[in-house]
Amino acid sequence: MNIYKHEFKMNVRSVITWSVSLTLLLLVFMSIFTSFAKDAELLTKTLAQMPEQLLVAFGLTGLDLSTVLGYYSFIFLFCQICLAIQAANYGFSLVSVEERDMTADFLLAKPVSRTHILTSKLLAALTSLTITNLVVWAASFVCINLFRDGRTYDTKILFMLLLSIVVFQLFFLSVGIFVSLLMKRVRSVTSASMALAFGMYILSAFGGMLGGDSLDVITPFKHFEPKYIVANGAYDTPLVLLNVAVIVLAVVGSYVLYGRRNIHTAV
Repeated sequence: MNIYKHEFKMNVRSVITWSVSLTLLLLVFMSIFTSFAKDAELLTKTLAQMPEQLLVAFGLTGLDLSTVLGYYSFIFLFCQICLAIQAANYGFSLVSVEERDMTADFLLAKPVSRTHILTSKLLAALTSLTITNLVVWAASFVCINLFRDGRTYDTKILFMLLLSIVVFQLFFLSVGIFVSLLMKRVRSVTSASMALAFGMYILSAFGGMLGGDSLDVITPFKHFEPKYIVANGAYDTPLVLLNVAVIVLAVVGSYVLYGRRNIHTAV
């Protein structure tokens, strides 16, 4: 458990930063919901004049921004980007930071197995992500009820949106770990995590612009598309199952790669 505590303490500052940032994001955007709702007709006309490809890229097609969940699903996309960067950051740094600083050999010299080490690190990362997740849940409910201006919304659909965060985070965490173990050395965790998160988002945007489904199988931004969940009151089950399969394969692959990895020493 000492490894777990050490890893979690290393993440505390970033957990606070991401939690506060996401809370402020939700607070600022939801605070102007009433203005959006009052000028819904004008907003609809304005959006109609914009290029369709641009609307598709930002997930604005088929959204009714005058409704609570329609507007929230638009904000939720920005939350997803932040959550993806955070999860990917933990994934890429899980093993690579110690290897980069040449301190991994000190940890591996302890009387614990590599499986135990990786499991402890994973649990610490999952705890950190769960705390951020719970903050987003609380902030979402508080901000929506503060600024909905008497408008009703389906709590079940909101619950489904928030629940999707769990698997969404796991995708970027597990893929981040797996990719970092495939690389000889991760020179910049921040650059790698942002590349993965924004790369997946860009793929989802281009997939929508091209009008095909080929890119949808790659990116979790399509697996858990807020607009789809709000419109259908359900998940896209085949894509969600594909997402889970990728997570399982990435986690299993990470254990295999870490068990066989040659660790560079400081001497």
